[in-house]
Amino acid sequence: MPVCDHLPNSSKKFGSFSDYLNDEIIELLPEYESISTLIQQGQGFMQAEVHAVLDAKVSKHKTHKLPLVGLSFGSTNINAPAITFIGGIHGIERIGSQVILSYLHTLVSRAKWDNNFMRSLSHIRFNFLPVMNPVGMLLGTRSNGNGVDLMRNSPIDAQEKVPWFVGGQQLSRHLPWYRGNGSLEHENQLLVDFLKQECLHRPFNLVLDCHSGFGFRDRLWIPYAYRKRPPRTVANYFALYQLWQQTYPHNNYVFEPQSRHYTTHGDLWDHVGKIVKHEFNNPFLSLTLEMGSWNWVKKSPKQMFSYQGLFNPNVEHRWSRVQRSHLVLFDFMTQAVSNYANWLPTNQTKSDMRKAAVKQWYRAT
Repeated sequence: MPVCDHLPNSSKKFGSFSDYLNDEIIELLPEYESISTLIQQGQGFMQAEVHAVLDAKVSKHKTHKLPLVGLSFGSTNINAPAITFIGGIHGIERIGSQVILSYLHTLVSRAKWDNNFMRSLSHIRFNFLPVMNPVGMLLGTRSNGNGVDLMRNSPIDAQEKVPWFVGGQQLSRHLPWYRGNGSLEHENQLLVDFLKQECLHRPFNLVLDCHSGFGFRDRLWIPYAYRKRPPRTVANYFALYQLWQQTYPHNNYVFEPQSRHYTTHGDLWDHVGKIVKHEFNNPFLSLTLEMGSWNWVKKSPKQMFSYQGLFNPNVEHRWSRVQRSHLVLFDFMTQAVSNYANWLPTNQTKSDMRKAAVKQWYRAT
């Protein structure tokens, strides 16, 4: 069972990320080796902080200590917007962490030669939390070490009927989509604390949370999951959707609300959205990238017989293709955040943008 020593505003230090690495850990979690390399390459402009240490019990007599690390760089001015990339909330979906680390590698490499990129860092803050559920990733499970699905864990109940089990259940931690006992798990509390302390006081925030496992298409989901009604921020989401379509009209993503397909209990981003509304009230957008893993299974049907294969490409050239295929999207999101004042709806245009969003996404409801 994982133990998290992190407390909000705690002065306790966990040391450096490398303190927790050894050959066995790197073999089990190669993502950690990538993170370690990026930390070394980013010295001088990137900050790495171990926010917590989790215990992963792999056998009766063996436990690994796994650091939960965050990487940040860019402007420290509170008036600069922030973009945060999150991966590995579902431990089995390793490809989410991989695509984020691929983008971070690109940015770290550009920092060595691209003066324009380095100048742009004075206008935006980057945050990366690439492995939010290291225990689940090591164990090869969707849930964390307590058997809790971190995306079903917040104290919010859906206002409409949810699909059985998939919408979140509190029967048993031994069954999938377990919500927990009503309180935030350590990993989620850490994430909420991080956003409060580092992001939500800024004038604009966007979070991109990377997952896999839904259909044959890559989807950008608005994770407003506890009801089918439009969120109060739907005009901002629609403005970003329009900007994306206008900039890349031939893209192959489906950009839509999650609630068009199903609602859930305990969605983590619903919880964060309520915190923003009541405590900060600054523009905040969260999106989940749902990479269409069924397409990988279609190309390699034998992956159906592997739990890992249901959520990750098993063939090396497909891993490489997926890691590079989202770089345009990530760069677009970064530029959109940096220039948010040029496209975010004003008080005069917000009403029309909301009407257009309702017509596009909520006509049936």
